[in-house]
Amino acid sequence: MTEHGHEALLRLLIAGSSLAPRRTLLQSTGNADAALALGVAGWRAHGCTAEQCAALERPDTRALALAQRWLQQPDHHLLACNDPAFPPLLLDAPNPPLALFVAGDPAIAWRPAVALVGSRSPTPAGRALAARFATCFVEAGLAVTSGLAAGIDAAAHQAALDAGGCTLAVIGTGPDRAYPTSHAHLQARIATDGAVLSEYLPGTPARPGHFPARNRLVAGLALATVVVEAAQRSGALITARLAAEAGREVCAIPGSVLNPRAAGCHRLIREGVALVERPEEVLELLAPALRHQLPGLQTRLATPTEQAAPADLPACWANDADYQRLWRVLEHDPISMDSLITQCGLTASEVSSMLLAMELAGIVVCVHGRYCRRP
Repeated sequence: MTEHGHEALLRLLIAGSSLAPRRTLLQSTGNADAALALGVAGWRAHGCTAEQCAALERPDTRALALAQRWLQQPDHHLLACNDPAFPPLLLDAPNPPLALFVAGDPAIAWRPAVALVGSRSPTPAGRALAARFATCFVEAGLAVTSGLAAGIDAAAHQAALDAGGCTLAVIGTGPDRAYPTSHAHLQARIATDGAVLSEYLPGTPARPGHFPARNRLVAGLALATVVVEAAQRSGALITARLAAEAGREVCAIPGSVLNPRAAGCHRLIREGVALVERPEEVLELLAPALRHQLPGLQTRLATPTEQAAPADLPACWANDADYQRLWRVLEHDPISMDSLITQCGLTASEVSSMLLAMELAGIVVCVHGRYCRRP
């Protein structure tokens, strides 16, 4: 997006108040410049209030300048909801944002993801479970999404990064703020190795109402939400409800009946969400959704290569050099993971995630821990 296009979109964001009329205005006109060109009569016709129209005519120049300065920094992005790079899963969820500020790689928001959420003051066992599940998910090629809160959120993000995987942090402040402030270093690391997302303008402080709204984005970006530990009044239960309303899988890990931080999980299980004890059970639940999402994802994330693709490699991976390399090594006789890694020159994490994708697509089978092409 050009600097001028950024300014027009920022003016729509600065107008504030209800999202629906501004989103309709943007989508019906095709871009923010055209939306602003309609003028007051056109804005009103799309449902904008008098206050929004006044703000569109005379935007807050300080807020505009602050956002523009943030966007001028490396790896800072602004994606409108009608931008081709906007994460499609979020568009399918209720009440998607008008736009997203992204620090890091926006393409990570396209990856199949699992949200891990829970208590801000977990037990040591709960923290360890969050880390274990996050590690398994990224080793399987999925991203881990959470809200960068204290406790379970931070444990999930940290474990995903430590395992060399992708993680998305959705925050309830402007993208230039860290909340809690003690997470500034972790937020910076996620922005370097993953992505930090916010629907709020730079400079926006933490406000109580922002966090339930943030939770809808955490749920909307993920194929499944897993509640690790949650008390009866935990915000994680809001995320679980929003995930269910978006038509996504919801899972809860049971705990001791003596642990008050497990009471919310037990309530969810009584209400019918999936009880899971191992991360592999979540992956099994997600298999149908992953098969559906895989072709579009691979097309979006494919890396062009000048080398001709093998004729029998499915089209969704035809332009991906790493998948070509792996496919050429795979034969109809089973081969060990170690041999695949050695011959491909890829990392264990990369090979593992690619094999999972190929298994889900039905072109690779695992036979006693060894892999081969499906006959």
